[in-house]
Amino acid sequence: MTDALSIALAQLNPTVGDVLGNAARLRDAHAEAARLGADLMVASELALSGYPPEDLVVRPSFQETVRRELDGLAAATAEGGPGILVGAPWVEDGIVYNAAVLLDGGRVADIRRKYDLPNYGVFDEKRVFSAGPLPGPVNFRGVRLGVMICEDMWTDEVTECLEESGAEILVVINGSPFEVDKADERLNLAVARVTESRLPIVYVNQVGGQDELVFDGSSFVLDSGAALRGQAPSWREDMLATSWRRENGAWQCETADRHPPPEGLAAIYEAMTLGLRDYVTKNGFPGVIIGLSGGIDSALTAAVAVDALGAARVRCVMMPSPYTSPESLEDAAQAARLLGIALDEVSIEPAMEAFDAMLRPLFGNAGADTTEENIQARSRGMTLMALSNKTGSMVLSTGNKSEMSVGYATLYGDMCGGYSVLKDVYKTTVFALARWRNANLPPGMLGPRGRAIPERIIVKPPSAELKPDQRDEDTLPPYEVLDRILDGLVERDMGVDAVVAEGFDRALVLRVWRMLLGAEYKRRQAPPGVKITRRAFGRDRRYPIVNAFRGRD
Repeated sequence: MTDALSIALAQLNPTVGDVLGNAARLRDAHAEAARLGADLMVASELALSGYPPEDLVVRPSFQETVRRELDGLAAATAEGGPGILVGAPWVEDGIVYNAAVLLDGGRVADIRRKYDLPNYGVFDEKRVFSAGPLPGPVNFRGVRLGVMICEDMWTDEVTECLEESGAEILVVINGSPFEVDKADERLNLAVARVTESRLPIVYVNQVGGQDELVFDGSSFVLDSGAALRGQAPSWREDMLATSWRRENGAWQCETADRHPPPEGLAAIYEAMTLGLRDYVTKNGFPGVIIGLSGGIDSALTAAVAVDALGAARVRCVMMPSPYTSPESLEDAAQAARLLGIALDEVSIEPAMEAFDAMLRPLFGNAGADTTEENIQARSRGMTLMALSNKTGSMVLSTGNKSEMSVGYATLYGDMCGGYSVLKDVYKTTVFALARWRNANLPPGMLGPRGRAIPERIIVKPPSAELKPDQRDEDTLPPYEVLDRILDGLVERDMGVDAVVAEGFDRALVLRVWRMLLGAEYKRRQAPPGVKITRRAFGRDRRYPIVNAFRGRD
């Protein structure tokens, strides 16, 4: 029986499908853990395959690659040094499990299969994995480790089973995506499990972006009294070394490094930046292209892009029409100067004239309406996509969640793009983030310190500038009101009557509700974007397009 143990928490950024690259990253981390004198290195859920792998895990060739690389990782433990506890798909008798695999002594020493498979929100694990049995402890060099996989910690059943069967330290490997305020929720759940079992807990989460999801890391250790003994930095890879001693029959963790996670606007900004950086980099795009309008959405998108990728990988284009104000031209130019990026200008007036001449025989005497406004937006979208085709850089769309909620966006126009940084960010939060970024530059950002967005862009009334003297509030309620109504209808799934009861005009709430339902077909065709809230469009909130139900409750 050993009385001392060193556990290294490997908070890594895997890439889904890059099994060989992930294995190499794990080998490098194992070597670092060895240099730190660790007995055990713990990596995150499905770190070898990347998380979430979705339907990749049902492909035999993918399964074979994972198993081959697992054997290679096991070989790295043959000459002593740290064991490895790593998440990986595991296949037995044709059944695929989400597993935690213990590698030690040059072999697969033990396996634990995920018991509680989540099947809500962004999670769809029951579709591709089978659930394992309630687990017992894993014996690692004389220490009984109670191994859990992510959702297994969110209820008390698995913890209770492990405690009753003799676990001494709980070890949880996770692929837990970021949401606003989720870090507190995770910590509170871990405290509950420690309180119930009187066992310390090691919580290892991955970091990085994967499609719409972004993972914040924030791995931590709690002692048997639920005190925080160590926490890895959020939003970046890290190796957190922890030292343990058995005292009076129980394991105690010495205090390690502690990095409190950022909260509020700081956390949202970090999520947007890392989500964009990994989407662009992991997909191999050389850079991004943004239509810079002189408005706040495109200005904030450009700031995030420069912070994520560097000014050299961001290209902006101003595409004025006859309705573009001189102030917008000046503001776009000033935003580009502040960020240190090149700004091209391409007038869309020739395209508007060409479409007008081409379509006039078909339109007849019909007066101008939103058709002509949408032609402007689509001319801009076509311009950006043409530049994308020529350069290989990806177009970023710049719409926010308020607009996407009520359909205040043009398909194949301002919705054009491969990714949307603000897709899950309401307009009022866009304003707050712009002010926050002008006062803050988080560590690791590649953009300039100080003001990144001109003040006039923040204070002027929002406008699409598709017709004379246009303002967003000509069509929409004030964003302060709209976003509060949407918080009820979208984030809290409230009925119309319940939202009205919070003090809103019934006719206005009904109007917003109708717009929300009517815009579903647009949202289905929108690009992916960073998930920020618990009810992101696409992966969390899924409504049918053909939908005859208009219930208000």
